[in-house]
Formats: sequence, structure tokens, C-alpha cells
Amino acid sequence: MSDRRVVLDSGVARVIVDLDHGARLGSLVVEGRELLVTEGPSPFAWGSYPMAPWAGRVRRGLFTFDGVEYQLPINMGEHAIHGTVFDRAWEQDDDGAFVVDLGPDWPFPGHVRQMVVPGEDSLELRLEVYSDGNAMPAACGWHPWFLRHLGESKPVVVTLNAGFMDERDEEGMPSGHRITPPPGPWDDCFGGFTSPPTVEWPGVLRLVVDSSCTTYQVYTQEPHAVCVEPQTSPPNSLNSGADVVEPGRPLVATASCCWEMA
Repeated sequence: MSDRRVVLDSGVARVIVDLDHGARLGSLVVEGRELLVTEGPSPFAWGSYPMAPWAGRVRRGLFTFDGVEYQLPINMGEHAIHGTVFDRAWEQDDDGAFVVDLGPDWPFPGHVRQMVVPGEDSLELRLEVYSDGNAMPAACGWHPWFLRHLGESKPVVVTLNAGFMDERDEEGMPSGHRITPPPGPWDDCFGGFTSPPTVEWPGVLRLVVDSSCTTYQVYTQEPHAVCVEPQTSPPNSLNSGADVVEPGRPLVATASCCWEMA
């Protein structure tokens, strides 16, 4: 983590927001237990970072809006992934609010504001994606890396209660077909939830990951961590149904992580 860190403390929960690395949560400690991966080999692989103005992959970095094709920088294999703000330096806008522009890699002027509010039994998050010019497509979300073990705890258990999973094509993108969720491990997008996903360390702590987002990307293929990512729309949605943001009409997403101690 960098030296430009903001500490938010509710007494029960302590959050460190790393301004130089995407205003990500570099640490989330609840009742003395760290829940997040606090360092990693790349900016993609640690903390909990906001994704905007898209979330997940964009196929080969290409999308078309209003009849014009745009090319985004490729940063994951053959694709563009996780937006333009997860590794940019943000500024503090208020006690628990942080702001950044969308940067030169996004073809439309705009900015993002994130609010982080730790409480006695939950962490509240809010993302707002603004256009500072004309209409533009947008999606957003969060990418938390939860530790698979808390000390000597049993491995984490992710419960989804999802009605469907988006089938992946040969490039790992939603194919347009929905299937019954198979057993994990996953690197997949889910929807149709009957209740919010949960992340539970048996005998220690249970976390309910609730959100205004109806889509969650779930990644459980690493031995040390799992990711349960609320997103306003599935991967590649810049090509298939992202929201349209206009001046005065931002895209807004909220999420809460509510905990119960065992």
C-alpha cells in the first residue's frame, strides 16, 4: 500500500483506503480479523477496488456506441478488463468520499465518486459514474479479494442462491445463453438471486454481500482467495446493454457487506 492512505474506523471495523492504488480498500479488519488480501503480484489481485466505467472484460477492448467504434487498451490477454480507475490515483473529496476522472484511456470525459462508510455491523459502499460531456455507456462494480482462510479457520464457503449462470464462450465472455449454475470452482457471472450471496468462514464470521447490482461475477479458482463481485451488468456489457450515462444522470450502484460473528 502507498503512503496516501485514509483510515476509516467504526470501532468494530477498520478500513484503509489506498488513494494511490484506485481508492481500493487495502484492508478491511472486522473484530480484529483481516478479511482481504492486502498485497498481490499485480493491481488486479488484492484489496477491494472499484471498477468503472466498465466491469469485467470487454472483448478485445472493442465496443461500439452511437454508431462509432472505440478501442480500449488491452490489459488482460486479448481483452480490456476492470475499467480505467482501479490503478489510478484518486483524491479525497470528503471524510469517506473519493473522486477521480476517468482518464485518457476512456474516450469520453467523466469522473467517478466512491463513498466508503464502515459501521458497527456492516460496510456501506456507493459508486457514482458521471459524464462530463455527452452521453456515454457505463457499467461499474467492486472487485473484493476475500481471504480463503482467516487464521486457522476452515476454508471459506461461498453461497450464491443464483437462478442462473451466464454460459461462457470460447473467449470467456457471456455467450447470450443462461444455464443452471454448476458446482465450482467458478470464474463466472451469475444472476436471478433469491437472496444475496454470502461469504462464510465457518465458526468465525459470515458476510452477506448485498447490492443494488443484480449481477455478480464470482471467482473461486485461487488457493488463497475468493472474489464475489457486484456489477451493474455482465462482462462485455459495453457491447450488450450497459447503462447510458448523461450529464446530470449518473450511474449509481450501492453495496453492503453485513457481518455476523459466529
